[in-house]
Amino acid sequence: MNLDDKKSVLSATNNRLAWKLSLIVLAGLLFAFAIAPLYDLLCKELGLNGRADSTMTASDKHMKIDKTRWVTVIFTGNTMPGLAWSFSPAQTSLRVHPGEITLTSYMAKNNGADSELGVAVPSVTPELAALYFKKIECFCFKQQTLKSGESKKMPVLFYVKPDLPADVNTVTLNYAFYNGVTSLGQAALTQAGETPIKVN
Repeated sequence: MNLDDKKSVLSATNNRLAWKLSLIVLAGLLFAFAIAPLYDLLCKELGLNGRADSTMTASDKHMKIDKTRWVTVIFTGNTMPGLAWSFSPAQTSLRVHPGEITLTSYMAKNNGADSELGVAVPSVTPELAALYFKKIECFCFKQQTLKSGESKKMPVLFYVKPDLPADVNTVTLNYAFYNGVTSLGQAALTQAGETPIKVN
């Protein structure tokens, strides 16, 4: 094989490799754009990530309260750096019967000198319990604006499904409050399908 033939074969090989790499990059980009809505759908269907599901299924509406069993629900909350708020649950824990709809609340106060926008990101642990912990009403993933010195009560209406595995006796609901105009806060709003605040 002469030098020109070798160059031709090498060029063809390089072209094939370039096309394969381009296809891999394109597939990665398509996957990146598709993963957010797929993840959002998965969270909604399976109750992952502590997302609020305001729709009750027919079986949920007719579920019976299991009065033979207690589940302790622990409530925690914190604010992330960049948000000058204090944030805490009104009650640190409650004992509930599975199937029993319960109302609790959190309190938030803006300790800063200016109005600030916050967004709360929930999580439920243990992870398995997220499938059985249903929030009917929740302030999570919603833009909350507090003026300087303003306080706000934020209710959470929830129930634990009666088919929660018998070995799970404690469930923790935690909220992390982010500044809504930071990149983390913006990401939380985008994940929830809300319109992020435009930052100048």
